[in-house]
Amino acid sequence: MVITSSAPGIKLQGNICKITSIAFARQQNCKRLLPNRSISTDPLRLCGSLLSSPLLLPSPLSLRARGNDAGEMASPPRTVICVGDVHGYISKLESLWANLQAALPADAFAAALVIFLGDYNDRGPHTRRVLDFLLALPARHPAQRHVFLCGNHDLAFAAFVGALPPPPDGSPFAATWAQYIDNEAHEGWFRGPGHEDMHVQGRRWGGVIKERWNPKKGLPYKGSIYDAQPTFESYGVAHGSPDLVKAVPEEHKKFLHDLVWVHEEEDVPIDTDGGQILCKLIAVHAGLEKSLDLNEQLRVLRTRDTRVPKVQMLSGRQDVWNIPQGLAGKQTIVVSGHHAKLHLDGLRFIIDEGGGYADKPIAAVVFPSKEVIRSSEGTASRN
Repeated sequence: MVITSSAPGIKLQGNICKITSIAFARQQNCKRLLPNRSISTDPLRLCGSLLSSPLLLPSPLSLRARGNDAGEMASPPRTVICVGDVHGYISKLESLWANLQAALPADAFAAALVIFLGDYNDRGPHTRRVLDFLLALPARHPAQRHVFLCGNHDLAFAAFVGALPPPPDGSPFAATWAQYIDNEAHEGWFRGPGHEDMHVQGRRWGGVIKERWNPKKGLPYKGSIYDAQPTFESYGVAHGSPDLVKAVPEEHKKFLHDLVWVHEEEDVPIDTDGGQILCKLIAVHAGLEKSLDLNEQLRVLRTRDTRVPKVQMLSGRQDVWNIPQGLAGKQTIVVSGHHAKLHLDGLRFIIDEGGGYADKPIAAVVFPSKEVIRSSEGTASRN
């Protein structure tokens, strides 16, 4: 079953979309799903009975009502929040954060794992304020865990301001140009001071594209092929100016430098019609390529291999849409942003309802419930 933001499988209640039904047991080859009444809440008995099969947990309400064998109240499953692309829209980000806080139980929100799926800059007008907001989260919510993924726009921004991790073999960033050099004139790559050893995506990001109209989006380009002009202006400099390197605060450069390319989390609970199953979760900005070796993809992502001119797992489209062959039949959730769509299909989640458009909301998905919560701003055009 495939669910999109306009499909009847999503029930909209204000800014919360509830995924009403999904047959995980059949889709994910769960061959041993026990009914809730047969599962003990004793951890030793639970692990022993299900060690060799996909793990199914009773619902949180069932756990809280029954407690464990010692008569203690069982803890509810941890909450995992995955936030889609922000693209410089601070008011949408603030609205989404407030809606998340209002929709979730206070204890669940306070201790949540929050994974931001990347693309914090470009298109919207307030990249600087977005990064300030994100940097302040650990102090504002010290019991939460925050993961900040790198998107393709973030990689390019980091490359331009000198914050990209160096290639692991010590090769120059200029070695990334050759594969795409035929596009240099058309895309108007940056040729100012510092371009001599800049990653190809940094040069594309800070350049000036000759075409003024983006036919894929039906909108004019904003400066470069990445729509980077608003990011420059949020730091008080003109698009394409090398002064951006000085204008970006050191803490913002460190944030860009430290962005991870993939996050892997074990034992993430997800609700199904039969109860909760525990899955591994892989979060990556665009997705994992379906036909390429999974281990090699994960190596590139884990090591942040900046020798690669264009990282498909951060920038691909149809080639990273589905769950890759290497994960077929495994209990693995794959969550991404990037695609300007809200798409849920089995254990594949694409959470980017905004896509950098001014009139569309920022969305987040919450596990285990699979609720999709959205910013209030940007929703009017959909009603």
